[in-house]
Amino acid sequence: MARASIVGAGMTKFGVHERPLPDLFADAAFDAFDDSGIEPPEIEALYFGNAMGGMTENDTHLAPTLASHIGCTGVPAQRFEDACATSANAFKHAVEAVESGRHDVVLAGGVERCTPETGLGTGAMTKVFVSAAHRQYEQPAGLTFPGVFALLTKRHMHEYGTTEEHLAEVAVKNHYNGTLNPRAHFGRETTVEKVLDSPIVADPFHLMDCCPFSDGASAVVVASEEAAESFENPVDVAGVGHATDVVPLADKDALPATQAARDAASQAYDQAGTTADAIDFAEIHDCFTGAEVMATEALGLFEDGAGGPAAAAGRTALDGDVPVNPSGGLKAKGHPLGATGTAQLVELTEQLRGEAGERQLDDPERAVAHNLGGDAATTVVTVMEARQ
Repeated sequence: MARASIVGAGMTKFGVHERPLPDLFADAAFDAFDDSGIEPPEIEALYFGNAMGGMTENDTHLAPTLASHIGCTGVPAQRFEDACATSANAFKHAVEAVESGRHDVVLAGGVERCTPETGLGTGAMTKVFVSAAHRQYEQPAGLTFPGVFALLTKRHMHEYGTTEEHLAEVAVKNHYNGTLNPRAHFGRETTVEKVLDSPIVADPFHLMDCCPFSDGASAVVVASEEAAESFENPVDVAGVGHATDVVPLADKDALPATQAARDAASQAYDQAGTTADAIDFAEIHDCFTGAEVMATEALGLFEDGAGGPAAAAGRTALDGDVPVNPSGGLKAKGHPLGATGTAQLVELTEQLRGEAGERQLDDPERAVAHNLGGDAATTVVTVMEARQ
């Protein structure tokens, strides 16, 4: 049984944008409105994600500003902030709102600018990003997020024999998929050799193992199960799981297990009445190549330790048995923090409708999205199904 349905989806190209946040979000929201056939006054609430606008844009009251900007003045409008899992969390609350009967049709989405268009360079933006790390123990040590995921990945390599070549295969695959996505930040292919020859950022990660800073916005129109009947091409939300893990990183029981993802996936699969074996493809939070490998295992798509070899064997490619990140993922599509979670749901919606163009998979029926925040401490997992 569906908990809710997505009846409209829209997003901007991810990359570098000069447009201010309200205009950028409006582009995605109006795409979602057009896709659903709905007019802005018909929206009953706005659930909106933005992780860093207070620090990067000096703008801390964005939800009513954006509701006004897209013609939804007067509706309840709430901003969510949960590091990189921001808009997936906004979406979760939108689903709960329509499922409870509080609203019938709402808008969920997110926007972020992370490039020098904010007026901040790489050093300043890195300082902003690291504000999501533990204030007392990790920030004073200079532990930035390439370092966080490098520590998790090095432990995975130690325990399971995952290699740098396995990680590079993830980057090669996602860059190829990105060439088929006109909204991707990077539209060029790469090779294992180019990845391994790129500069080291944080051992074992080379520059090409890391996702880019991006600007962008995404939005979906969420309808109750009953209201969705009046829209064309609804795609059903079967389960949403949300879990957190121990912070700081040093207190986690098992570094490469990403326990929050395992708990959130278990919740989402249980709600959907399904298992990982029935998932046709996945959109995964690959902020770093090692993050994708660990997430494929946490979601149950592969056994622990098998994620790296599976990527190298082509099992996660578009023509593999478990395609992962057909959009290009964060690695090639880009990562505007507040927009990433709902952008994954835009990809699931388009694939399950059969509208993904050159990267369209062969008749998928069920898919999963995995969006994490901070040092893998927050994870939201969503299972969606094509309407039969």
